[in-house]
Amino acid sequence: MNAELCLKKLQYVGVLAFATVDEYGNPQIRNISAIHYEPDSMYFFTARGKNFCKELLENGRVQVLGYTKYKEMIRLSSKAEPVADEEQKKWIDTIFREQPYLDNLYPGDTRNIGIVFKIRNAEIEYFNLGVNPIFRESYSIGDVHITKKGYSITDKCIGCGKCVENCPQHCIEKEKPFKIQQEHCLHCGNCLNVCPVSAVKKIN
Repeated sequence: MNAELCLKKLQYVGVLAFATVDEYGNPQIRNISAIHYEPDSMYFFTARGKNFCKELLENGRVQVLGYTKYKEMIRLSSKAEPVADEEQKKWIDTIFREQPYLDNLYPGDTRNIGIVFKIRNAEIEYFNLGVNPIFRESYSIGDVHITKKGYSITDKCIGCGKCVENCPQHCIEKEKPFKIQQEHCLHCGNCLNVCPVSAVKKIN
């Protein structure tokens, strides 16, 4: 698995959930399918008059979520940027050519009321619930830092085995100290809750 393959899987999903935050701090989610994919980027279309467009123009922060029929969750976190004015027509026409249904929504020149945004720097989280143990990994496109998440076991570990017994994915190895297999971890935090000596720490 890699970032390019994650983008291909999102393309197969088709309709993706795009999350933003409005001016009052409330989360907003839209289903978007007017999308064009490149190997290392994503372009998407929306109308300029929509609140979605306003929120993107104000700060650009967006999170995109797709879920495949194979129980794979792909989450993309990024800052979307409007495509340069001189390139807007090119990308609008590209998206409309690939998504013919858009002509029913914006016939003729009315497509020009839209705007195309580009995602080129993003952190991608891949999470496969369809395998046992589960599998998760993070990737990036462009110039971004991957944020580490989950839990780790420190040198305070006394080797009692409580975390191993209570891990739903059995992804904790009996080393010194015990070690969490991060690629199989649910991030449920049960190991932290059952540890009698507070040896488990949340990764910030």
